[in-house]
Amino acid sequence: MHFDGAGGTQVASPVVVAVTGVMQAAVSNRGTNYKPARRSGDIVASARAAVADLVGGDPAGVVFGASATALTYLVARTLAQGWGPGDEIVVTRLDHDANVRPWIQAAESVGATVRWADVDVRGGELPVAQFRELIGPRTRLVAVTAASNATGTMPAVREIAAIAHAAGVLTFVDGVHSTAHRVTDVKELGADFYVTSAYKWSGPHYAAVVADPAIWEPLEPVKLVPSPKSVPERFEFGTLSFELLAGITAAVDHLAGLTGATGGTRRERLVESLTAVTAYENGLLERLLTGLEKIDGVTVLAAPADRCPTVSFRLAGQAPAETARILGEQNICVSNGDYYAVEYFEAAQLRDSGGAVRASIYHYNTEDEIDRLLEALRAAGPSSLG
Repeated sequence: MHFDGAGGTQVASPVVVAVTGVMQAAVSNRGTNYKPARRSGDIVASARAAVADLVGGDPAGVVFGASATALTYLVARTLAQGWGPGDEIVVTRLDHDANVRPWIQAAESVGATVRWADVDVRGGELPVAQFRELIGPRTRLVAVTAASNATGTMPAVREIAAIAHAAGVLTFVDGVHSTAHRVTDVKELGADFYVTSAYKWSGPHYAAVVADPAIWEPLEPVKLVPSPKSVPERFEFGTLSFELLAGITAAVDHLAGLTGATGGTRRERLVESLTAVTAYENGLLERLLTGLEKIDGVTVLAAPADRCPTVSFRLAGQAPAETARILGEQNICVSNGDYYAVEYFEAAQLRDSGGAVRASIYHYNTEDEIDRLLEALRAAGPSSLG
């Protein structure tokens, strides 16, 4: 039973077929002179359109890369070329380190100042009011997650972005954990940059960062002299992985078909599918939370009611790694540790003692699986290794 979707989902069958199909066909570097070159170009264009449909963006603003971390470093280093001493950035203690460390390191490299938005550990929230104090005339960027990969908390990104935009500040939103569970519209969200990883929504290990082409246009990344100068190509280093891009398109089509709808645009089908996914996963989440409340010794890390279907918890007297091992021996896949949410677990004073156990629900999970997880936890009991 796979309760580790926050760490990576199982790949949908059409994705495997698409990836294999490209690797079995004749493809080459993109061009127009012969069919394999044109095929590669078509694969890239299709993937840009698919990601744009998934998040409500512009295909011309979709940049691909090996991972969300790599893409965040790319954007951070590029933006930092325009920063200097006295400039400020804002990061949060709720975020995955991939949306924290690249910004801190970029700021440090040019002498800019880092300001921190604190998480309310007791309630699991990221209070919005603090951003009014943190964002000022020298702020250049606010980096914030759309959903915590540790607790499922979904900060009020729209409100945070509105505060930032009122001050002329860019926002970089980590959508890696949220994209699979909610309908995403980057414009409505207020995300100037939005990063997402396909392996979190049934696809391959490849990622995209999406922004309006007008935002990309003035930015100049460090790149090879003969590589493309156009947007978005100038932000993509080397030859793209055509087979993985085909897998991304297949994954988006898979998500768009979850309800069986065939009419309307792909974007419309995605909205219908992900709306249904949210409702279904919320039902499973409620079942899990209700069950955990009834198990003696279980402490659930706090999060608001409106959250992604991800739960972190600890079992009294038992190290999180031991709990995960016991469950793993029963073929119940959960994560343990800090899941790269370093600042959150430091704030919660849990990192040094092993973090927590994470059960993350995806739309292929079932009520029966939730019940089996709860039963296994009831039987787990404290360990002498705790």
